[in-house]
Amino acid sequence: MIPTITAFENSPDRGKGLARDMRVRWALEEVGQPYDVRLVSFSEMKQPAHRALHPFGQIPTYEEGDLALFESGAIVFHIAQRHAGLLPDDANARARAITWMFAALSTVEPPIVDLQNAVLLERDKGWYEQRLPIVKDRIRDRLGELSRRLGNADWLDGAFSAGDLLMVTVLRRLNASGILNEYPNLSAYVARGEARPAYKRAFDAQLAVFTAASIG
Repeated sequence: MIPTITAFENSPDRGKGLARDMRVRWALEEVGQPYDVRLVSFSEMKQPAHRALHPFGQIPTYEEGDLALFESGAIVFHIAQRHAGLLPDDANARARAITWMFAALSTVEPPIVDLQNAVLLERDKGWYEQRLPIVKDRIRDRLGELSRRLGNADWLDGAFSAGDLLMVTVLRRLNASGILNEYPNLSAYVARGEARPAYKRAFDAQLAVFTAASIG
């Protein structure tokens, strides 16, 4: 059965591969699973039909038969469990890969999202200029720790896994800030992820949606 995911009809990331359906697309491409995409507008995301799939009115969602999922990390985890290629066979290595999935979304991503929200939503606040360096320093704390752990390795724990997939998509959210460039091994790590054929297919598919919406 071919799963269906939802994505922005007109993504606010302007085709840069930052919307969270990118994570799900990439996972599906890595495991060779065909999928359909249903595009939704911002207004449709808040309607009862979509909220029945995603109670918070966001994307992506995932439907396969009578199974409906929301939250990109949970969807990627489901794909990784269902198909070979994103989690190691060895039980301990598998557990470590899952740990890195949680680390990407629970430890590394929150301060990065905080920076994005500050830049987008708080520029007109009197305390914006004072708060911004604090937010950036929190990110640097996490990146320093991650950089030391990665060292000269290609991936976080042996072979590429779902943990790397999520971590790369999280770190890419820093592209506009320039902060990632302060950590050459992390920049190279992200570049390795972006060089994977499955990533390129997912990126091109998401970009094609934005391009079509722009022309239309």
